[in-house]
Amino acid sequence: MANSPRYTREIPHRYRLEAQKFEKSGHVAFPRRYVDPTNGDRKSEPITLSGFGTILSYTSINIAADDYARQTPFAIAIIETEEGARLTTQVIDCDYKDVKIGARVQLVFRKIMEEGASGIINYGYKAILV
Repeated sequence: MANSPRYTREIPHRYRLEAQKFEKSGHVAFPRRYVDPTNGDRKSEPITLSGFGTILSYTSINIAADDYARQTPFAIAIIETEEGARLTTQVIDCDYKDVKIGARVQLVFRKIMEEGASGIINYGYKAILV
């Protein structure tokens, strides 16, 4: 059986912000994992992230790959959600100079890119300052 396309496999976390919370450690894995990377535990429950978090670190991109060249300069940040999951995403709808460590953000649903010659549009989350 062939694997399903990447964009369909990513629907749970990109579209619905689904994560996995492990019973013993409380670790929140995003995207979902079935084994706790901290202790090997397999007991967990699926959770949906609230979509709010804090910027832990960031960088500004001034020279980007062709698909993103028109968006430069822009900020990419490591965000810790209220539930403790960490993810990397673009910070949008603001001047990249306004992005700061400790800033509160909300994850919003946006177009990420068009893929390959077929032009399949991939959607997912990006962050906005709140």
